[in-house]
Amino acid sequence: MILSGDIGGTKTKLALYKIENNSLNLYYEKQFSSKKYNSFLKLLEEFEKDAPKCQIDAITIGIAGPIIEQRCRTTNLPWDISAQELKKYFNTQKVKLLNDLEATAYGMLYLKDEEFYDLNPSARVIKGNIAVIAAGTGLGEAILYFDGDSFSPIGTEGGHSDFAPITSQQDELLTWLRKRYPGHVSYERVASGMGISTIYEFLYESGFAKQPEFIANMDENADKSALISKGALELNDPLCMETLKLFVEIYAAEAGNLALKSMSLGGVYIGGGIAPKILPIIKSDYFLNAFFSKGRFEELLRRIPLRVSLNPNTALFGATRYAFDKLV
Repeated sequence: MILSGDIGGTKTKLALYKIENNSLNLYYEKQFSSKKYNSFLKLLEEFEKDAPKCQIDAITIGIAGPIIEQRCRTTNLPWDISAQELKKYFNTQKVKLLNDLEATAYGMLYLKDEEFYDLNPSARVIKGNIAVIAAGTGLGEAILYFDGDSFSPIGTEGGHSDFAPITSQQDELLTWLRKRYPGHVSYERVASGMGISTIYEFLYESGFAKQPEFIANMDENADKSALISKGALELNDPLCMETLKLFVEIYAAEAGNLALKSMSLGGVYIGGGIAPKILPIIKSDYFLNAFFSKGRFEELLRRIPLRVSLNPNTALFGATRYAFDKLV
């Protein structure tokens, strides 16, 4: 039996997969609100209360945070997770911690064509490195290195690299952000769930448009970023629309940066929970133009496949496949 997990700042999914006839079959799965637990161990204990009793043979967990010597102090949670502790807890040596985007990247290799939305009609499909970028609670980035025969996932913390404006509007945004984050402004501050709310506040304070009543009067526990997306996609509110336009321009520009840094001629795959929810905006010229706009390398970017993953369990399944391929 394989225990796999996908740990994010907002939610954590754990699953048990049974190996039958050399294939994987989902045996049990449960989702948790990450912030309800002060440690991963507490969450594991909750999972075990309802999960079927079984012998765990291998464990692979994708975690939103840097994995250093098989240990992770999560970026957006107060958790400290150690592979060594999990080995003792489950009495198995077959334990692997992955960065969540490593798991997502590995899972991308096993998705079917119908689980993607292709954005670039001019793409040329070739075998080569693949870049993976995913905006959710934070901004994750990874690389699938192609050695000529197979792919190996490489985790990064590229989402925390310096935000670089590409328009005069984004210059103003960066100046505004430096007052809020004087030490460092990263891409994650703007190309993530919290980034949508941040961009909205910048535009509102700058006097771009009047704030809609449904946001001005929203419940204090409401998901502001989700309301902004709804205001743009369903109500065509000017302030919400400009927020998503600016968000996707920044997201696309960083996707293009990652493509150049990793020479991902095999494609750029977009994961995370946000892109499928705002697909009408992602499909627009706002995204594509910002992705392609790399000066002398524009023609190179125009040839790269650009695909949105529509499967919300890509990271979880990637962790499972990694255990099946590498540990069992």
